[in-house]
Amino acid sequence: MGERSVPLMAVAGITYEPGRKGGRLRLRLREGADPFEQATRGRISDAGDPYQLAVDQDRTGVAEYFADEVRNALLIEQVPDGPCDHYLLPGPAVPLTATAGDGSAVFDGSTVHLAWNWATESGKRSAGAQQIALKDLEGVDWSPSAGLENGHIRFRVRGVTTRQQPKHDPLCLVLWGMEKETRTCAMLIAAITARLPHPFAPNDAPWHADAAQTDGSGPARALTGPETADGGDPDALLRRLRELGDLRKDGVLTEEEFTAAKQALLRRL
Repeated sequence: MGERSVPLMAVAGITYEPGRKGGRLRLRLREGADPFEQATRGRISDAGDPYQLAVDQDRTGVAEYFADEVRNALLIEQVPDGPCDHYLLPGPAVPLTATAGDGSAVFDGSTVHLAWNWATESGKRSAGAQQIALKDLEGVDWSPSAGLENGHIRFRVRGVTTRQQPKHDPLCLVLWGMEKETRTCAMLIAAITARLPHPFAPNDAPWHADAAQTDGSGPARALTGPETADGGDPDALLRRLRELGDLRKDGVLTEEEFTAAKQALLRRL
């Protein structure tokens, strides 16, 4: 996914978890803020979680300070702790390809293309490659593999009800549980999720599949109320600058870390 910039309004909380050889920063997002989290629902390992960061032993002080500052900012900006009714982070850019056990899927932003390989059951292969328009999709179900049991991805199409096993269903991909398979499928499902109607959006909220942006952010919506929070209290920002200076003087922050944090604060003045 590369670097992620998370707006404060998307954050529900943050924790620093100390360990024997350092620790871990764990960012918790508000439900419905991120299409990737909405799609994966805890199915990604800690190592693959884009909102966790391993902390070296000599940077634990910085990590604890960072977590405290984020918590303080959440209080100052009065960030709601409830779910979001629209995505605050973009989904993955398209086109995307996911490779599974019995085939592959390509999503170009408007259509899902399914193709089969040598491991596909003959009946499923005889149905041929599938093309599913985004406007026809109700959602995507992801059941990861567990132990010796294969998992699957099922593309739910409006008006289509199936009771076939995934290995026979031409709207399913069978999952073997390989690391690359999990990674690429997570990205693909997140990209689709970002372009489908938000699960918590008001019933009267307008949405058009072809209005989704090419960067994966989905339908744009103006921010109102507390989500248009400005730079905050200048006195509070100046106090934080002094705290940063003290941390640099005490050796907690390096010169580069101090400069980056100072510039971020100055941009809010």
